[in-house]
Amino acid sequence: MPWVFVLMYLVGLCLEYAFPTGLSAETQQRFFVAGIVLFLLGVLVAGWGWGLFHRARTTTIPGRASTTLVTSGPYRFTRNPMYIGLSLGYLGEAGLLKHLWPIPLLLLVLAYLNWRVIPVEEARLLEVFGSEYDAYRQRVGRWF
Repeated sequence: MPWVFVLMYLVGLCLEYAFPTGLSAETQQRFFVAGIVLFLLGVLVAGWGWGLFHRARTTTIPGRASTTLVTSGPYRFTRNPMYIGLSLGYLGEAGLLKHLWPIPLLLLVLAYLNWRVIPVEEARLLEVFGSEYDAYRQRVGRWF
């Protein structure tokens, strides 16, 4: 689902050029530093989740049936660490590039994921893994 993040960021970029935010130099510096931290954290979280999927030889493509239920690593704390990592990376990119408009637009991405994409993924996981997934879902929150 990375394309949703990219498309929304591009919308934010268009808004940034159409309606410049005029951030002060001090604010831009703070954005940049926060961007570095958030981007690196996002890469770490998303990469960790993706790596576990890769090692388990299961799909990372939304909508495809998984072959293994991954519940270790960041999946002990959240059922969606890759989406969280992508969100952190998105915020980090906004900070690094000193773009303000994409930040509130991330809420639209998260809403789309939460109410459209993730329910489909969860239904598929429940179909494939049954009570094992249901027990996991009871222990671990969708986001946190």
